[in-house]
Amino acid sequence: MALMKLEDFDPNYIQTFEGDDVKGFGVYTESDEKIGSVSDVLVDEDGRFRYLVVDLGFWIFGKKVLFPVGLSRIDYNSDRVYAVNMTRKQAEDLPEFNDRTVADYDYEERVRNVYRNSYNAPVDTPVSADYPVSTPEAMGNTGYSTFDRNNYNYDREPTFFGMNDRDHQTFRLYEERLIADKIRRKAGEVAIGKHVETETARVSVPVEKERVVIERNTPVDAGSAIAPGDADFREGEVVRMEIYEETPDIYKEAFVREEVTIKKVVDRDTVDREDTIRRERLDIDTDGNPIVENTDRL
Repeated sequence: MALMKLEDFDPNYIQTFEGDDVKGFGVYTESDEKIGSVSDVLVDEDGRFRYLVVDLGFWIFGKKVLFPVGLSRIDYNSDRVYAVNMTRKQAEDLPEFNDRTVADYDYEERVRNVYRNSYNAPVDTPVSADYPVSTPEAMGNTGYSTFDRNNYNYDREPTFFGMNDRDHQTFRLYEERLIADKIRRKAGEVAIGKHVETETARVSVPVEKERVVIERNTPVDAGSAIAPGDADFREGEVVRMEIYEETPDIYKEAFVREEVTIKKVVDRDTVDREDTIRRERLDIDTDGNPIVENTDRL
């Protein structure tokens, strides 16, 4: 992962470091010759200081270079950063750094090789197949490290990247905080389907049937003589009447009975947790009667 500027990593870094900002500090040699000023700081993905961005100013107009933090000595009392064995020639040989520069592994190697050739800094790690030692002999005096992007670690070169209380006057007090976060997990699953049930249905349909009723009656004038010519005898005379009946016509037909809509709703609740956290406090032991000013910003 490429390095980033301190302000990009922590926009509130001034509050984080309680006002100890090295930006603007003058950069001097150990013989008090000013060689530039700190214009920015580059940190790794964990927020650790790796390089000071030094503006060479009057040396080379507009040129900025990277200075490993382990080669610095920060004096907050005088707002100065002292460079260990830094020379004008070394600064001129460093690759230029600007806002368009991507400080990735390849770029850092170009910077580190300049310093390696000047310092021949030992590597504070035993020799192994996985981590070859970056010494002039290991480099074959070519000026290039045998490290690669897969095995490089800043801790391998403490001369360049190690920080200590003597040179950097930083004593960090740590504290624990409860961090509230949420984890989304699957609590269950609801499956909605349908199946077919069968049952016996009964329906009643009233039907009508016609039937013929033959009534035979004796007329009132039965036995009375009929005038000649009124009797009309017909052979084979037939009277016809149509008879109807209703039969049930029962069949099945499907209808929409119900509609189901599926949706989710969110129920919100607040969960309280408590735990014991630790905080480091500064203990000051004095011997004799020294005058100690303790500015407690907390």
